[in-house]
Amino acid sequence: MKHTIFGIHVSDRIEKVPAVQAVLSKYGCSIRTRLGIHDADTASCSPSGLVLVDVFGPETEQFYGELRALEGVNVQRMDFEQ
Repeated sequence: MKHTIFGIHVSDRIEKVPAVQAVLSKYGCSIRTRLGIHDADTASCSPSGLVLVDVFGPETEQFYGELRALEGVNVQRMDFEQ
């Protein structure tokens, strides 16, 4: 089984998240797991965030390319083959 993990860092969550969410929704059937991480406390919410997704399927390259094309979004990729 192959696992491909995308780490998606969003520098300005308020402004950039709608575009990121649109891409995640477009490829939603190719996502096995999704985890969102951001710093938060009772006084404030972090302006940046990190999303980890475990993806699969024939659209993986298109998915990766669309995420990388988004301004203000940094995408890193890990591929694991068993």
